[in-house]
Amino acid sequence: MANSRHAPAPVGSRWRDDPLLRALGFLGLRGRPVFWSLFLGVCGALSALGLAALSAWLITRAWQAPPVLYLSVAITAVRALGISRGVFRYLERLATHDLALGAMATARERVYRALASGSPAYSVTLRRGELLTRTGEDIDEIGNALIRGLIPIGVGLTTSAAAVAVMALVSTSAAIVLAVALLVSGVLAPWLAARGSAQAIADAAQANTEVAQAASTALWHAPELIVARRRGVVLRAVGRADADAIIAADRGFRWQAAAAAATPLALGVSLLAACLIAIDLAGQVSGSLADVASGHGLTPMIIGVLILLPLSSFETTAPLTEAGIQLERSRQSAARVMALVDGSHADSDGVVDVAVRQGPVTVDIDDMRWGWSSAAVLGPANGVRTRLRPGSRLAVVGPSGSGKSTLLLTLAGLLAPRVGEVSVVGGGEQLELRSATCYFAEDGHIFSTSVLENLRVARGDVSAAEASVVLAAVGLSDWVGGLPAGLDTVLTGGADALSGGQRRRLLLARALVHPAPVVLLDEPTEHLDAADADALLRTILDGDGGLFGPERNVVVVTHRLPADLDVEVIELG
Repeated sequence: MANSRHAPAPVGSRWRDDPLLRALGFLGLRGRPVFWSLFLGVCGALSALGLAALSAWLITRAWQAPPVLYLSVAITAVRALGISRGVFRYLERLATHDLALGAMATARERVYRALASGSPAYSVTLRRGELLTRTGEDIDEIGNALIRGLIPIGVGLTTSAAAVAVMALVSTSAAIVLAVALLVSGVLAPWLAARGSAQAIADAAQANTEVAQAASTALWHAPELIVARRRGVVLRAVGRADADAIIAADRGFRWQAAAAAATPLALGVSLLAACLIAIDLAGQVSGSLADVASGHGLTPMIIGVLILLPLSSFETTAPLTEAGIQLERSRQSAARVMALVDGSHADSDGVVDVAVRQGPVTVDIDDMRWGWSSAAVLGPANGVRTRLRPGSRLAVVGPSGSGKSTLLLTLAGLLAPRVGEVSVVGGGEQLELRSATCYFAEDGHIFSTSVLENLRVARGDVSAAEASVVLAAVGLSDWVGGLPAGLDTVLTGGADALSGGQRRRLLLARALVHPAPVVLLDEPTEHLDAADADALLRTILDGDGGLFGPERNVVVVTHRLPADLDVEVIELG
């Protein structure tokens, strides 16, 4: 993984630190696919250029009414170039999109691995909408740098050089004018468009992130929002964010439209210059029309090539305005993706994978207070001090916003304590906190796969027999028995295939199959009726014959506890 974190460093620190170049290293590009994509694009563009030049020659030569056999080779070549142009462009699209889609898949895999092997404290601070945008749309934009940026630029440069070379054979002055016009269309206009739309691109990206965050909140927490009568507020936030995204995109389109006008202007100037040069050359030719018709001096064929060739040469520079904007858009996306990767490794301890420690452990919490690094310190003024011996049960109770979930993240080793410390000892040795704990969030994800595979998220070797026992223990045996394929039934739509209570019980079943000796449960009985919630909490917090047995430590976050439970309680408020 260490070798894939950075792109190969070009000469010069400025280029080495360019986020787009670094992000391209995440795409896992290979030389041969890139070469074939570029080669096929150049072949298609040169076919179009040759078609324009040869068509100009054929039209003007046919005007002279020679014997048809004199034109047969040219006619056949025009047909061949017309067919090859379409074939090469089709093959180029296939090769380029195959290259880009494969590269984006590789980039996502590497980003996921970087996050998984990086600092968990960084990952849990990311908003869902921000993470979704960076691993989704931003990586797509990096891939688009190939399809809409680098490949078109390579094709445009090659074709422009060929057009100028052909024009130089006809007229040096015309070639100079064409070269300048192509530089305006293919270099100056894209650069101005990219610079001018940079702020609009950044604003649009920020607005799209806000849209994703607001929309994901509305979708993931729809039932709670409806009950709290807050759905309208969230939907209005979605609308405002979407309007901001449209406004920012419109600002970018204005710049793009202004830069795109440079291509037809440059084309018009080069075409006008070609006509004037042709007139000047014709004035320098002595002799009658018969001399011209016989091939002496400036022939009609040369005039046709001189005038029609620029029309085709600008065909490959016209998309470069969009290519410049795409590279700027991709560069900003790359900066956000690389910030995601660098941030995950900034505070990493270098441990790629933490092996789960099995067997009884003791957890010591010494005057600990907790909280996010950018927020206030949470917990009692004098901190929390307790010792969880094997088989201990601890309940954390308090209203929403009192820091219950943040406490669990700290006990899981995903956040560092703000004050004090928490340590784990097992088998007479100090253990890595993450190796002894498993944290199960209240909004744990249910995947759109089978019931059995959803349990294997917690432990990959869970058998069907073990899964049946665990699901029966959490009260889901009747539900599984009623499914069409039992444990192999696919939960289409993930959590949408379950009720709120079924989802909580399935997440609890995951905690049961996980081998970690310390289990941290966030609201495991939410969405259950009061009687079922109390019964399930009693089973979870029973240290003798309960769900988790006499050796595992269990910490439960909840809003309320049954009155008759005799367990250690931390009250926050």
